[in-house]
Amino acid sequence: MTNKAIAQAFQELGDIMELHGENPFKIRSYQNAYITLRKLDRPLTEMSDEEIAAIKGVGSAIAGKIRELLDSGRMSTLEKYRDMTPEGVQEMLHISGFGPKKVLAVWKDLGVETVGELLYAVNENRLIELKGFGQKTQEDLKGKLEYYQRSKGSFHYATLEKPALALVDKLRSAFPGVPVELCGEMRRCAITPSRIEILVGGDIEPARLLDVANLQAREAQGEGVHASTEEEYPVTFYSCDLREFGSKLFRYTGAGDFLEAFVQSYPGLDFRGLPEEKAVFERAGMPFIAPELRESGQVLEWARQGRLPALITEADIKGVVHAHSTYSDGLHSLRDMALHARALGYGYLVISDHSKSAFYANGLQPERVMQQWAEIDELNAELAPFRIFKSIESDILNDGSLDYEADILARFDCIIASVHSNLRMDEDKATQRLITAIENPYTTILGHPTGRLLLSRKGYPIDHRRVIDACAANRVAIEINANPYRLDLDWQWIPYALEKGVKLCVNPDAHSKDGIRDIHYGVCAARKGGLSAAECLNALDAAAFAAYCSKG
Repeated sequence: MTNKAIAQAFQELGDIMELHGENPFKIRSYQNAYITLRKLDRPLTEMSDEEIAAIKGVGSAIAGKIRELLDSGRMSTLEKYRDMTPEGVQEMLHISGFGPKKVLAVWKDLGVETVGELLYAVNENRLIELKGFGQKTQEDLKGKLEYYQRSKGSFHYATLEKPALALVDKLRSAFPGVPVELCGEMRRCAITPSRIEILVGGDIEPARLLDVANLQAREAQGEGVHASTEEEYPVTFYSCDLREFGSKLFRYTGAGDFLEAFVQSYPGLDFRGLPEEKAVFERAGMPFIAPELRESGQVLEWARQGRLPALITEADIKGVVHAHSTYSDGLHSLRDMALHARALGYGYLVISDHSKSAFYANGLQPERVMQQWAEIDELNAELAPFRIFKSIESDILNDGSLDYEADILARFDCIIASVHSNLRMDEDKATQRLITAIENPYTTILGHPTGRLLLSRKGYPIDHRRVIDACAANRVAIEINANPYRLDLDWQWIPYALEKGVKLCVNPDAHSKDGIRDIHYGVCAARKGGLSAAECLNALDAAAFAAYCSKG
């Protein structure tokens, strides 16, 4: 088990125990364990029982529970409380912003035991009878419940990518010489795919595929062989004759809208029986369209007009923009973040710790800004030609102004402006708040424009066109936040930003050394929107990046 999975087990235990009115001290110890364990640098699997017990805030009792999880994947105490709690009540704990106290109120006072019953109770205005639930709270919860239900059955792309690639490798090893490829949402790099889909050439029996992949069969539904991994991730296998592998790969990759538009564009043309996928495009007389772009018929127009972009790759990214250190809420020191970025082959690091208003993230007061700048000067002298840029993730305050006074803002190399507080805004308020920040002469990059958390929080509504137009008018770049839980700006707005001449920046928002690798997910999302290296801010080298930031 990963540190993250073990930490989440303690978070769940604390939440369920709170539902049952257990000892607050124990609950707090499990909640603290969650915070501590998810930030651990070293894998718990590599630590002895003594080393685990010595972790600050863990102790022997929690260490014993960690050992249970490491040895069996289960924790008896957690299983006991799960058995005491209806499954639907446990599920309610996964709804963003709906904590144990509120779950307990609707469970015990209203007898609500499922998410569906809760939504019904909201629609019947029953929650306003409860203490702590007013009309506004009820309306907010309704939106969260509807979003939660729409998101069920979906996963973050990053969650499925590793097991998907492992399955492909396993099948290729078992059947050498047989073509095996990801298809469907995973090949298109969908940001929240619903399953793993794999196409296998050759007439291989379904039972043999399941046996080699070590998967459990699931109930048949539509085409293909359906199964699930040990972690309950859904998998679908398709198989076909080698002579038609290309035709089938094309068919099982494209989204429905793309395939429908493609077929309608070429009535009467037969695309069956092609062993190579590129032959499908050759038969249509058009250039190859990258899988990521095969969502709608719009890309066919690009292809016909010779406007298909040369999509950005990870190798194009020259610098790490938007990263946090121990100065605010990062796990690693400024030096460690810089050395790691350099070791990964990047030419610069734009360190962007949180600003002073972000008290919850140890935001930097002015004197600590000066302290960080002094350390950056020393490191730049030592690490040249690698460069650390003096940046900040400045909170966009409620009125749209930036954190810090103008005399401090003017001395940063780069400012990423982001909203982190007062997220309950209507479209007009949210849009104007962003535009005010964009119009600030010190803003370089607009950070995660909607504040969304995929599958958890929808994000505040904004008029994307007005925001992008403002960025174009003020020469402000827009972040594609590469954290797989954000991927914000959404890829569907990239074409409009490019049309308006706005630079995009693929930023990991890294809070640790490992977080830098999230650039991979940002590039996947950027490719879906048609971003090329020429339009990506951090595909520039350090000198060109500095020139852009100077707005000279």
